[in-house]
Amino acid sequence: MTSVATLHTPEPTPARQSTPRRFVMCRPDHFDVFYSINPWMNPAEPVDRTLALAQWETLRTTFERYGHDIDLVPGEPGLPDMVFAANSGLVIGGRAMSARFTHPERAAEGPAYHDWFARCGFTELVAAHEINEGEGDFLRVGPRILAATGFRSSPAAHREVARYFGRPVVSLELVDPRFYHLDTALMALDEDNIAYFPAAFSADSRAILTALYPDAIVATDADAVVLGLNGVSDGFNVFVSNRAAGLSAALRARGYNPVGIDLSELLKAGGGVKCCTLELH
Repeated sequence: MTSVATLHTPEPTPARQSTPRRFVMCRPDHFDVFYSINPWMNPAEPVDRTLALAQWETLRTTFERYGHDIDLVPGEPGLPDMVFAANSGLVIGGRAMSARFTHPERAAEGPAYHDWFARCGFTELVAAHEINEGEGDFLRVGPRILAATGFRSSPAAHREVARYFGRPVVSLELVDPRFYHLDTALMALDEDNIAYFPAAFSADSRAILTALYPDAIVATDADAVVLGLNGVSDGFNVFVSNRAAGLSAALRARGYNPVGIDLSELLKAGGGVKCCTLELH
């Protein structure tokens, strides 16, 4: 009898679907680097604000071209990091919580964004009591919220968010100061999956992520250090650093459409696509 080898047919790549999103952004009219609160910031390195504005405008118009709505928050003099709207708070299901920042240099951003949320009609609105840097450290992935501590947001903030939003919060620990916010080391791709850089997390946190997301895209150091994971996904289109070539290839292989964005000037303050983008869930 002649044996016939059984051929394994790979599972087809699932069809991805783009869902229109609503984003909050703040023009970098006052962007600068005149203090240092993360390893990326060097006040001695000149900042080209005109270039920063042009790169930011490209991001905004790209979002709109792909069908997403943008709400603009006016920046305020003396708050150069206000452009990083993701850090301003967390908005899920009509409830909003404005941020409370770790560093005094950014403290006034919390009330500025809180006032904007109030003017926009958010009636279920609170200011965080605990140190909480918004979507910088809290990312909704399906029914749960992934939350980070280690450099900025406190473990107590994780409990506060769980109580207020009524969702399970999974606590993760960041251990590499280059990746001082969760959104610098992990990106939500859709309701079920993520991309992340394992070395940014403690061993226990890596084990949690492996268990929760066995099919996650694992980024390389080369892509992580250009803040490739600081991206925004609408379920199909993934807006990422144009320098993250390996990550873009991995996304494409999984059926996503990577859209490269150059935010090199804002990277001087440790910010990328996601940093500039708060999603109203």
